[in-house]
Amino acid sequence: MSLNFDPNQNCYLFNKKDTVPLVFIHGVGLDHQMWNHQVSYFNEYSTLTYDLLGHGKTPWSKDKLTLKDFSNQLLELLDHLKIEKINLIGFSLGSLIALDFSSQFQKKIEKLILIGTTYKRSDEERSLVLERYNQAKLNKPISKQALKRWFTDKYLEKNPNTYNLFMDILNKKPEDHRNFLKAYDLFANHNDDFEAIKKIDRKTLVMTGSDDIGSTPAMSKELVKDLVNSTYIEIQNGKHLCSIEYEDDVNMKIKNFINN
Repeated sequence: MSLNFDPNQNCYLFNKKDTVPLVFIHGVGLDHQMWNHQVSYFNEYSTLTYDLLGHGKTPWSKDKLTLKDFSNQLLELLDHLKIEKINLIGFSLGSLIALDFSSQFQKKIEKLILIGTTYKRSDEERSLVLERYNQAKLNKPISKQALKRWFTDKYLEKNPNTYNLFMDILNKKPEDHRNFLKAYDLFANHNDDFEAIKKIDRKTLVMTGSDDIGSTPAMSKELVKDLVNSTYIEIQNGKHLCSIEYEDDVNMKIKNFINN
């Protein structure tokens, strides 16, 4: 598979097979490469990964970014690839986009999977995210702090290639950093649309790591209460990027959910 671009310059990787595609949405500041482990595992399925607006190789030139922009981006990409139905998988900011997209285009969703989702953040929890956003605005290095929140020290010590990959992705050039801040601003200041979420009736799997301090198990459990057809699974000892550190467990749970 090779990277491609649609007419709107959205960068994507599409493995076309005879299945309902699994579409993966990455988190803020990252790109499609965060899903390499899933693309490899699900190589017998249709999979679509892509770079969000202003991330990776997908450009963005406007002053702000909204969830509507991100949802429209996905809709454009699906129209370009002539995909009618998807299993949608989001991580962190990607989960917020997945919820927004599902609330608008529910008929396109077969099943929905949300990993590391924020929901009903307390004032204290929001202030911690805003503090990190303000550090990023001042160009203070936050990459190593992020990796400490996302992975255990033991995993990073044993997997230097993963450490180096994420450091490369997170250390931005000036224009990329400006777009990162636009997405981070959206993520830090996001307010959940409770009524829209309660109307989503697709079968949904909500998953988070037991040790995720930013997208906590408590948040995911609150989300499950409001999603009428949802199930909660906790990845023991997992932090924010449990989809990589505990890929075997996460991938199997995704596969069982998709196939069930």
